[in-house]
Amino acid sequence: MNLTPLPRPRPDGTGTAPQLEIVIPVYNEAGQLAASITALRSFLDSSFPLPTVVTIADNASTDDTWTIATGLAASLPGVQALHLDRKGRGRALRAAWSASRAPVVSYMDVDLATGLDALLPLVAPLLTGHSDVAIGTRLAPGAHVVRGARREVISRSYNLLVRTLLGNACTDAQCGFKAMRSDAVPAVLALVEDDAWFFDTEVVVTARRLGLRIHEVPVDWVDDLDSRVAVARTAWLDLCGVARLAGPGARRRAADARRRLAARAAPGAQPGVDATVPSTPDDRPRPDGEVFADELLRFAGVGVISTLAYIALFALLEPRVGGYTANAVAIVACGVGNTAAHRGMAGTARHGLDRFHRVVTAAALLGVSLTFTTAALAVTRGLGLDDLVPELIAVTLANIAAAAFRFSILRTWVFRPRFGTHLDPVALADNAGSGAVDRQPTVAHSTPQGVSR
Repeated sequence: MNLTPLPRPRPDGTGTAPQLEIVIPVYNEAGQLAASITALRSFLDSSFPLPTVVTIADNASTDDTWTIATGLAASLPGVQALHLDRKGRGRALRAAWSASRAPVVSYMDVDLATGLDALLPLVAPLLTGHSDVAIGTRLAPGAHVVRGARREVISRSYNLLVRTLLGNACTDAQCGFKAMRSDAVPAVLALVEDDAWFFDTEVVVTARRLGLRIHEVPVDWVDDLDSRVAVARTAWLDLCGVARLAGPGARRRAADARRRLAARAAPGAQPGVDATVPSTPDDRPRPDGEVFADELLRFAGVGVISTLAYIALFALLEPRVGGYTANAVAIVACGVGNTAAHRGMAGTARHGLDRFHRVVTAAALLGVSLTFTTAALAVTRGLGLDDLVPELIAVTLANIAAAAFRFSILRTWVFRPRFGTHLDPVALADNAGSGAVDRQPTVAHSTPQGVSR
């Protein structure tokens, strides 16, 4: 579907209407807030070609942050302040983005760790209609990053985990430099549950699952040595968030929302009617590559039965033909049965795999099992353990490891989900989704040329 450029907003009586709203979420940042906002506003006024407004989103600071924020809003044109009584960076961004009147919303950290020259490349694809979401990345080629080895290792490990478990092709889900078209905000935030640090990752993953087009910009980044982030606690909460998004519930909700978005954007679609959702839940089409709880249980069930059959065959044949031959025969026999049992569950026709590719895939997976179990037998015999019992234990453990490896191959390479960057972009209809904010934030406006809500 084609994406259309965003309409230019009309002036609202207070000056030129902003094309871009930049939200700066802050918590107890009295020490650097004034200098950062002044520097940002100076850059925007002198070097940025579009009208902008900067929103300081104070989420329950206990120092003088709010006092400074209101002072900046009163003294600097194009600055406004918003106060929330509850802490949470995600909560502050949700409130500010949901209330924005600008066609594009963005945010960056108050320390201005990201080079501001990347701002125009970040938002330009959104204003032209090429993309729906744009993110800065510190991990892609072309990025220049200055930070400690500890944070570098943590960041790369976390993003590898997100890409592996959630099928996220974006290189840096956590970078504090993102932008989104305002017409995409309600649909995305309606599915985002986190209101703290995991908000960043959840926004990116949700946007991909909705089929929105995502643009990445390599950035220059200098780490803030005075960061308020509690690394251990944040890492734990992020892992909990990843586990939640990897579950079938989150995937199913995103799949349903994507179908509703596509239905609303389709020509001739009636308001409030989603023609793509069948009348019964069992008939709902599942997105390509989606594996829900029932499929996972069936995969595990077939694997248990196959492993038990393998153990029985190996124990029966080993005294007669030897360990290696018994292993090969048992692997082939159980592999054929395993493949037949999985054929219906895997939905190979749904993924466009012809007969040749199905045979090649099955042979490759059979080779994985044979390699694991043969290596286990070799190690066992190398340790001088030639009896049947230690061999059975070794090949059983190897079979379990091979099953987990086969499942990861199927999910990551063979039946990779089609949610993703630059795949089947969904055109956003007007007023798509709902993203109501369950709070009434306090807003302070710039007196001379402030932007009213």
